[in-house]
Amino acid sequence: MKNSHQTAGELANKALSDTTKYDALEVGHAMSSDIEKHLYESIQIYKPMINEDEFCVVMVIATDPLIKNAIRRKFYCWPYLPSPRPNQAVFLYNRHLDKITKRLWVLPSDMVMAELSSLPVVDKRYHTMQAWSIAFFTGKFWEYIRHESNVNLPSEHEYFLEHRDELIKAGCKIPDADYTQAFDFSKIQTNQIVDPKTPIPS
Repeated sequence: MKNSHQTAGELANKALSDTTKYDALEVGHAMSSDIEKHLYESIQIYKPMINEDEFCVVMVIATDPLIKNAIRRKFYCWPYLPSPRPNQAVFLYNRHLDKITKRLWVLPSDMVMAELSSLPVVDKRYHTMQAWSIAFFTGKFWEYIRHESNVNLPSEHEYFLEHRDELIKAGCKIPDADYTQAFDFSKIQTNQIVDPKTPIPS
């Protein structure tokens, strides 16, 4: 008896051969329709492991390294502000209220971030995303997010420094002192963003 369950590879090949034209807005709504459910599932998993009253719930969209047209959503929680990256959404969860209270930021793909940050005028729907993208490229991301959302959560590195002793006792590796130097975002130019699907010569 043939197994009716299709593998991810088989589904990807089927999608490649599909010539149907889909509305991008409908696809976006379909992808985001169950995000809240997965965010709260992640909260239930991580809540016993995080002692903070408020913590970040993160969703990232990643391509599959083996299946070209497969996209995966990953959900997890951090007790600090995660490092910003393309295709990332971050929310704030309050333990006492037992709910997500704020959307901290939503960053689009790297190419869209670069375009938004370089355009002088964008549609008002993209004003907030443009501001996040500009803050990312100018190295002012944490300052902007904290001011905009009125949060005082530490960044990942700040959290490690604040809890250094207890983390060392728990067996965690603390970054070297050199790591405290802030990355110079001004070195990144818009035209230096590399399309991850473009082959890079060895």
